[in-house]
Amino acid sequence: MRSSIASIILLSIGVRNGTVAYSKKQRNLDTTNLIQALDEVKNEIDNKLFLYLTPDYQWIPSTVYRYDDFLESLKIMSEIGVAEKLFYTGENVDNGYIYGLINVAAFLAQSMKETIQYDACDENSWDLIGGKYPLSNACGQLGQSYQDYHCSDEEKHMECPVDPNMSITAVTHAKWYGAPGPLFCGPKTEYSFTGIWDHLYECNRPWANPPETCSVYEGQKAGKYDNSAPYANNAGRTDVEGCCWWGRGVIQTSGVCNFGKLNYYLGARAAADGRDSRYPTIDFCKDPEVICSSAEYKELKWIAGLFYWMESVQTYNVDGWDYLTELRSFVEGGMTGTSFIDAVSGIVNRGCHNPPCGTGELDGRMERSDNFNKVLDAFFGGVIPQVTAPITVTETSDTSDSLTESNPSSAVSTPIPTRQPVSPSSEAGLVLNSDTFVNLAQALDDSKGDIDSKLFLYLTPDYQWIPSSVYRYDDFFESVRIMA
Repeated sequence: MRSSIASIILLSIGVRNGTVAYSKKQRNLDTTNLIQALDEVKNEIDNKLFLYLTPDYQWIPSTVYRYDDFLESLKIMSEIGVAEKLFYTGENVDNGYIYGLINVAAFLAQSMKETIQYDACDENSWDLIGGKYPLSNACGQLGQSYQDYHCSDEEKHMECPVDPNMSITAVTHAKWYGAPGPLFCGPKTEYSFTGIWDHLYECNRPWANPPETCSVYEGQKAGKYDNSAPYANNAGRTDVEGCCWWGRGVIQTSGVCNFGKLNYYLGARAAADGRDSRYPTIDFCKDPEVICSSAEYKELKWIAGLFYWMESVQTYNVDGWDYLTELRSFVEGGMTGTSFIDAVSGIVNRGCHNPPCGTGELDGRMERSDNFNKVLDAFFGGVIPQVTAPITVTETSDTSDSLTESNPSSAVSTPIPTRQPVSPSSEAGLVLNSDTFVNLAQALDDSKGDIDSKLFLYLTPDYQWIPSSVYRYDDFFESVRIMA
């Protein structure tokens, strides 16, 4: 099944003047091919990508994030959208959905790092202060204050008001050994101050008098809440009043502005204003936890993340780095290297494509890049498609959605690779006898010993690096000769 996406791809993407004739406006493209391609690898996604690490250090399928919920949210955000924005699903050319698949891959790579690996929808408490986890991390971590994440003046009317009497406890949390319990918020009349999560506390003590068990959450191995004294978070908070706006969903939607926008475009606020609303009975401002707690609308945890992606990533264009332009270049360039995904990771994690920026160094660069490669491998079965443009097309007008073929018979035919001798006067023969190829072959032959004994190595069960028995220089060089 893994190779089925690759088998669909004939890779004849239309171009104009040597480049793809991209759409100049956002369109509701037919998502049939994209959805079909994803459906073909549904099991790969559920069983090899959507995994979390258990307290016993085993990677198993997530109980929170599943393909069916993701697909439902993708259909909504790519076909209906929000605020005249759509999740980018590709270009209106042959096999243009491949661009959309890379957009999905970049989104999933970040999601796997942010939340899926923890099997959590709610933000985890992870900001250690003096070796301790302040309970006021619910208000914000790394010195942030989520209730002060306001909208711009133009969008101020969308944001949620802060209700000091709101009281919420998260429904999910991390599950590593000693992981902090769920975040919570509440008025000062309920919590005059808050202390710490003591992650080193041994809570499973049946021999104690009275006996103790780990009962804060299911699967807890260690730790406890300790409210014996106030303990400040990085921003100096020791209370949790008005602190109900922590991150939720697959890419951690947080702050009164973002929840307000969800409500304004998708929730009860839209319905109250007489506008179309996908979830007219859900008030994201009065119950932000609904993103994680809803059993009826399980896709919400994905909807929130896709909305962020459409708002902040797809539209990113700073200092000459434009997300969609770079995505297209990555596809057309053979999908190699890490510069594209590293830049995307910077946008998601630090708000810029070239960290360190104002908020610091990129967290988890390698993990995010590895996740991206895992998704590409699941999508394409380990064979990354080479997107080529054998025909040229032109747009009939600046606003036309149609592309017309021009001179398809002018496509250049390529000699079919063969192991048989080739005529020195043939096109292939001229290549193999050229000074360029002769010099390349000589340089490779001069390094044959090093390639076989220093590069083509594998790691044995005894942790020794020895020459590969499968990959040898002679076979490699023969393949280079054929493909040249």
